[in-house]
Amino acid sequence: MIKDELVGKKFVASYSGGKDSMLSIYRAIKKGLKPLCFIITYNTDRNRSWFHGIPENVLDSISKSIGVPIHLIKTSGDEYEANFEKGLKKAKELGAEVCVFGDIDLEGHLTWCTKRCENVGIEACFPLWQEDRKKLVYEFLDSGFKTAFTVINNEKMNNKYLGLTMTKEICEEIEKEGVDVCGENGEYHTFVFDGPIFNEKVEFKFGDKIEESQYSILPILDKKKL
Repeated sequence: MIKDELVGKKFVASYSGGKDSMLSIYRAIKKGLKPLCFIITYNTDRNRSWFHGIPENVLDSISKSIGVPIHLIKTSGDEYEANFEKGLKKAKELGAEVCVFGDIDLEGHLTWCTKRCENVGIEACFPLWQEDRKKLVYEFLDSGFKTAFTVINNEKMNNKYLGLTMTKEICEEIEKEGVDVCGENGEYHTFVFDGPIFNEKVEFKFGDKIEESQYSILPILDKKKL
């Protein structure tokens, strides 16, 4: 839910590259909030974004297509919390009054994100909070966004979907297999490469599949530099 009093305010978005953060950004823009910048945590040990594994050159392409700066919060795991707050503080200094998050119903995430914002003096906003997971996925797809499965937890989901672009048909399939359509239980991660706020489709390519612990991963690569 987005409060009416936030309309017209400038926002920074906690951006992951996945479908939920993108839908929350889209809703904020439609509601009348003004995107100032996105922030994304960047794993300095792997030279890729945390959680969704997007390299810096692909993030540059996304920023160019959407027309919004993406600021990298380069951090190790040990300094993650402190560096996230530094990123929020920088956004606030640039004029951001609100931070938009894509969390849906995990209380631990709500608490963590809200605390980071309180410490910096910026308002936390959760446009998707406590809404039906499946309806949110279908809203995302109906809005015209395109997203690919890039990480599969093999203990929770069949990795045959790795690399495929999400469709309602696939959502119905995985739901029949007992998998949460939204992937909120850690079943999968996705990478959004096109949609209504993109001026052009982001060109990318998958690298060779990596098997790491219980995860199957397709690295995201910049197609133009291969």
